[in-house]
Amino acid sequence: MSSKQPSTKPPDPQKPLKHVDVLQNQASLLFANLHPVLLLSLVPFSFKSLVNDPVNTLLGLAPTVALVQAIYCVVCLPSTGQTPPPAHKPGQKKKSGKPVQDIWARVVPALLSFLLTLFLTTPLLYITTILFGAPLISHHLHTILLSLHLALLTTPQLFYVHGLDLSTWLRLVSLQQPVDEMYGMSLGTFVGAWLGAIPIPLDWDREWQRWPVTIVCGAYAGAVVGKVVGGFLFKGARMKMN
Repeated sequence: MSSKQPSTKPPDPQKPLKHVDVLQNQASLLFANLHPVLLLSLVPFSFKSLVNDPVNTLLGLAPTVALVQAIYCVVCLPSTGQTPPPAHKPGQKKKSGKPVQDIWARVVPALLSFLLTLFLTTPLLYITTILFGAPLISHHLHTILLSLHLALLTTPQLFYVHGLDLSTWLRLVSLQQPVDEMYGMSLGTFVGAWLGAIPIPLDWDREWQRWPVTIVCGAYAGAVVGKVVGGFLFKGARMKMN
């Protein structure tokens, strides 16, 4: 009698890493294109007051930035890394969903994303800015508000689309995640903030060299450039590191 041996299936190959696309509907695409314009317009309109009174200006701008980022997350992005629903074929009947449940499915992750940004990312960035040379015994409110704005530009969209998946965040931190406009925006913010710090120690004796005016301007410019570059030029690209 011949005994049947159990068939062994080869292990499934590891799924390739994918970038995250914005939702493909009219409202999403419209606001996704309007989003960088809104962010970039905040600094020029408030630049004079930012130079004269950085603390109150940054404090007043924070709710506006948070609102713009919240609308971007809720309207444009799929929550917690889920892929957007497939496009309907011509003539195919759309399934009717529950609008209230759909709204809450978007709003709740956005609220959690901003809570994590406020209570997790902001303190971490405050410590990081101190380690990178921020004033240690003075300008505490300036540094805290700078960290808040950096956090608002970098992590709400990442928390919203990726949640708290540890493996994904390890890839984000190690620059192994494929580039998309959300990730590009975060990377561009940090690069812009780093470049914005260059004029501060230069002996030009200008009012706009006050801490942290140039860093804020560099962060917002970098966020917009990174969003555009990550969403169009290098979409899906991935850094190769040995």
